[in-house]
Amino acid sequence: MDRKVRSREELLENKQELLEKHYAANSRNHKAPILTKKERKILGIGKDQGKAILRHVRISPRKVKIVLDLIKDKNIEEAIAIIKYTPKAASEILYKLLKSAEANAVNNNDLNRDALYVSEAFVSPGTILKRMKPAARGKGAPINKRSSHITIVVKER
Repeated sequence: MDRKVRSREELLENKQELLEKHYAANSRNHKAPILTKKERKILGIGKDQGKAILRHVRISPRKVKIVLDLIKDKNIEEAIAIIKYTPKAASEILYKLLKSAEANAVNNNDLNRDALYVSEAFVSPGTILKRMKPAARGKGAPINKRSSHITIVVKER
């Protein structure tokens, strides 16, 4: 697989066309053309958002999803207020993660704090630790200790 290495000037010259291809809705079989990390940096892909990922949190994804659904597509101030006053186990974790995503957007990408909103918030299951508890007739029954990977992305309106 020979890939043509594009120069900076060539990338900037075709920037609009490349961005359209990158962000175009693609079906499962027709994947977007792959850009290298260097090419994405030159084109500025990903500089319009702040992202925070927390991995291997010892809380069930089901419990986290309930709170995440409350804050999707909300302004950052409103999302913080919702999380602060939601009596769920995941609230404290999500509060810290949301503040981190906001700080990443403001400090790393120079986005306006007042115009930020939660564009994406999702959770995926992590590893499941299996513990055994005693069961009838000398057997053992498994206890699933679930963990989560949580991602929050904030963008400017």
